[in-house]
Amino acid sequence: MKGRSDKRFKPKFKIKKGDKVMVIAGASKDITGEVLEVDTKKERVIVEGVNIVKKHKKPSNDNPGGIIEVPAGIHISNVMLVDPKTGEPTRVGRKLEGDSIVRYSKKTGEIIK
Repeated sequence: MKGRSDKRFKPKFKIKKGDKVMVIAGASKDITGEVLEVDTKKERVIVEGVNIVKKHKKPSNDNPGGIIEVPAGIHISNVMLVDPKTGEPTRVGRKLEGDSIVRYSKKTGEIIK
């Protein structure tokens, strides 16, 4: 993000690897999948089965090469966490419970593991 490359600013992402999310904008809208990777520098997430692109690979000892399909990243603002109780997309809050900060669903108030 332009203007946000200051070393003092570090955004808190409410989506983590392994979370079930729903895409809320773009060509893959309304598709749910699991987060495979979160890129904090580019503010993008890679979601399983979403934004599949074709990549040309050169042959090597490990793979035969050719055209393969891999998931590409989408911006973190275009995904929403799926509520574990209802299965609907929800906003995420953070609160202090005991001595640790936990994430919770704003829709139902349930704690997200």
